[in-house]
Amino acid sequence: MTRAADRVAAVTGYRFSDESLLELALTHRSAGSRRHNERLEFLGDALLNFLVADRLYALRTNDDEGDLSRLRASLVRGVTLAEIAAEHDLGAWLNLGAGELRSGGHRRRSTLADALEALLGAIYLDGGLEPARAVVERLFAERLAALPDATSLKDPKTRLQEWLQARGHPLPHYELIGTSGEEHAQQFTVRCRLERPPVACTGEGSGRRRAEQAAALAVLEVLEAPGG
Repeated sequence: MTRAADRVAAVTGYRFSDESLLELALTHRSAGSRRHNERLEFLGDALLNFLVADRLYALRTNDDEGDLSRLRASLVRGVTLAEIAAEHDLGAWLNLGAGELRSGGHRRRSTLADALEALLGAIYLDGGLEPARAVVERLFAERLAALPDATSLKDPKTRLQEWLQARGHPLPHYELIGTSGEEHAQQFTVRCRLERPPVACTGEGSGRRRAEQAAALAVLEVLEAPGG
């Protein structure tokens, strides 16, 4: 594991004392070993949520619980973890079964995200909380520095409801006005209508909820447009 340990140390700034923990973190279930990284993934997931929450609490002093929760979710979701793992070529160091290798498992988002969580769990067991914290802050530094306004992470229906409530206006009405396509691939069309101000827009999506979100977004664009 020396080469892998060197690579991980270069990426994370952390050198394992017990390289067997690193080996376990990089071993996928498909490798056929009785010991693989799923338990470490469980530990790393909880650890990552705590450390990111702790950092956000210190950084975003004016955000409420809902804002902090949305920001944390944007950072610890599988897509973000897979992006970080891919940026550092973590997939090249995974121990995968032959079938998983042939199917491109070293590039699969879920596999990369799980491996990153397992790696953090292994660092915690090997070195404790503070080394794990330092690694999280190192790997997430750019994303923590570039966090958007928490409001932008809210879904359109929530944003529209809050816009209306803040002005004392009635809540929107959503109406299903049509479906199209075959049963396994239906498209839904929904109208979102406001009583005050009088605005109505439609949206489409592969499910009713997605169509409602699209319609709400269209209404928001009208409301937030210059002169709207």
